[in-house]
Amino acid sequence: MRVLRPFLIAVVIAAGFYFYTTHHQGSVNPAPWVSHPTKVEISEAAGPEKLDPEEQNNISVYKRNIPSVVNITSRAMAFDFFYGLVPQEGQGSGFIIDKEGHILTNYHVIAEARQVEVTLHNRRKYKAQVIGTDRSHDLAVIKITAPDLTPATLGDSKSLVVGQKVYAIGNPFGLSGTLTQGLVSSIRSVSEPDGTKIDEAIQTDAAINPGNSGGPLLNYHGEVIGINSIIASNVGQSAGIGFAIPINTAKAVLNDLVTIGRVRRPALGIRSLPIGPELAQEMGLPSDYGVLIVQVVPGGAADHAGLRGGTERAYLGNTPIMLGGDLIVAIDGHPLEDERDMSDIMNQHRSGDTVTVTIYRGKKKMDVKVTLGEARQQT
Repeated sequence: MRVLRPFLIAVVIAAGFYFYTTHHQGSVNPAPWVSHPTKVEISEAAGPEKLDPEEQNNISVYKRNIPSVVNITSRAMAFDFFYGLVPQEGQGSGFIIDKEGHILTNYHVIAEARQVEVTLHNRRKYKAQVIGTDRSHDLAVIKITAPDLTPATLGDSKSLVVGQKVYAIGNPFGLSGTLTQGLVSSIRSVSEPDGTKIDEAIQTDAAINPGNSGGPLLNYHGEVIGINSIIASNVGQSAGIGFAIPINTAKAVLNDLVTIGRVRRPALGIRSLPIGPELAQEMGLPSDYGVLIVQVVPGGAADHAGLRGGTERAYLGNTPIMLGGDLIVAIDGHPLEDERDMSDIMNQHRSGDTVTVTIYRGKKKMDVKVTLGEARQQT
């Protein structure tokens, strides 16, 4: 018995412990001195919060423009070393520009796409047709057939200044109908990853992420002043620096994109050399700025207008050039200090437009009317 007694005591203790932990787990009774209130008292606002004028405008801009903003899904085929041709899907944004269903977006959103689908704000989906593309300005127009479309209002990007409030609406990461707000941070020329150059791009700190491409950048009045295009980031998402194509650049080519599917890029039909004070003094030119015509392209616009290229062979470093040609100092009254100025002026015109070119021929200053040709015809 003495031997069994410790064993029996141990069994009783173990059984008691098992019973207590199994049947009473979680049923801890509060101390008798703990009391419960009969009602929870919280602080509530007296009524709905009133919106300040800026918030009211934000909401107004969003409500007015969200029916015009669309989600664009493009499907293309890509080659994989192991699997051969494999389908790829990309997403971007765009906005409706007329009731006929034309939609403006970025070229890179629909580039190489075999199928393009548009989702409206009401979640209805439509197959889209690519109408026109302008790769050099990263622009494209696609079209859907749908009823009761709401076009966006296109504004003017010419007079934008740093500090203006702007809004970006799009579908970042596929999240449709997203609004972000920011400022115009700068106006500068930038290059896209594929080398495409955007002149006078609108830099903004409004959050722009993958999927925003092709969506509208709006001013305080809700007018489209740019097309969101690229972000400057090492991680592929918003870092407070995004860029938009000025809407005036798009408006200048919209008619060509819709009617003929491409842009009739204008050209003077010359090969030229930018002139600065040092070169002007060395060459004995009558102006210390301008663009010197080195060669006139036969049959081009300048050739037809009677502009003259160089006739005297010379070298600029190791590069052979021709001197003695006309020196262009202005087009339509706008001073022409380098080839970038000429590019900016050309972007405001189409093939077939007539411009007034101010030149020096020798020491004589004169104006010449030139009907611009088409760049693709003079390659």
